[in-house]
Amino acid sequence: MRRPSPHIQRDEDALTAVIEFLSAFTLFLMILTAFLSLAQLQMGSNDPDVDRLDRAASLGLDRLTSGEGWFVPHADGLDYANSSEDWHHASAEALHDGRVQPGLMLDHRLDMDRIAALHNVTEDGMAQGLGLDQDMSLHLSIQVVESDDETREKRFLFSGGTERGTAPSSSTAYRSFQQDGELIRVVLEVHDGGRKNNLLHITEVMVRPASSGPEWIEVSNPNDFAVSLIGWSFNHTSGSSSSNLLMQSGVLSGQSLSILTGDVSSQSAGNATHVIDLGARGFLGVGQLNGLADGRGVLSLRYTQLDEISPSDVVRIEWGGDTQLFMVTGQSLVWDGIDRFASSSWSLEDNPTPGEYGG
Repeated sequence: MRRPSPHIQRDEDALTAVIEFLSAFTLFLMILTAFLSLAQLQMGSNDPDVDRLDRAASLGLDRLTSGEGWFVPHADGLDYANSSEDWHHASAEALHDGRVQPGLMLDHRLDMDRIAALHNVTEDGMAQGLGLDQDMSLHLSIQVVESDDETREKRFLFSGGTERGTAPSSSTAYRSFQQDGELIRVVLEVHDGGRKNNLLHITEVMVRPASSGPEWIEVSNPNDFAVSLIGWSFNHTSGSSSSNLLMQSGVLSGQSLSILTGDVSSQSAGNATHVIDLGARGFLGVGQLNGLADGRGVLSLRYTQLDEISPSDVVRIEWGGDTQLFMVTGQSLVWDGIDRFASSSWSLEDNPTPGEYGG
């Protein structure tokens, strides 16, 4: 009987070893998969939640950077007959009341007018227009990465929305554009939830107007996105009396100053983007009619998150009493831009400048 050669025997032994190794490795993978399944863990990128965020970021960026966009105004319902791609010509109030899908392109290039018009869009309005689910939030940044003009290099043309650190998971999509000697990058982050933290600042207050003028409050929106006033409120206390005003309408454009006044017709507004009448609502006075106490009082700007019941103070101003802030007729209170609650951050201004940055 012929015996197999040593060479063939060695090949068979090696093949057997390979088969045994593969069988053992397959068994190991089966056991590992069963364990991860019992532990409700997943391998690889096939996480439905992550895939959902990836898809939302990709589709949202595509809608944002593939066309001019679209706007449907509101007139007793959505007015589709008068819809237009010229969304960037509409006001912040009109965009908030209607339905907008922002688009940044014109003739296959980023349109600077449309980028500037993003300041009139709220974060919620953009999320809705880009087709994001209601439980999602976003952050959008548009940056000049490289430029022949050194003054524009590294400049953000827009940066606003919910910060990534407030959400448990996020996904990012971006596109780069080379035009006019610049490299511009558009980055869209989509978050699973997240806490919106759009601040508004009170920057100047007129409590004792001269010449029978109106009381007024100057409000700054430092965010790039517009902010809806729904959920915002004012509270004024003086001694045992208190007055509250819950804002039920209005939108403040991004990077804007607004004047809330006791009388629109006699209000000097400077370069304010918005002038809002609070006299008709009985919160601010004009002439001899006081809404804010002359001698001593506290004014608070508050916000209520959608998932909360009680409002929280965003800005608080106190005058009179121990604050050393005693105004004479015609003086205003001006914020130094540091602490939103400390009386030491406020000073008296002999020459009020409503609607002007810097007090």
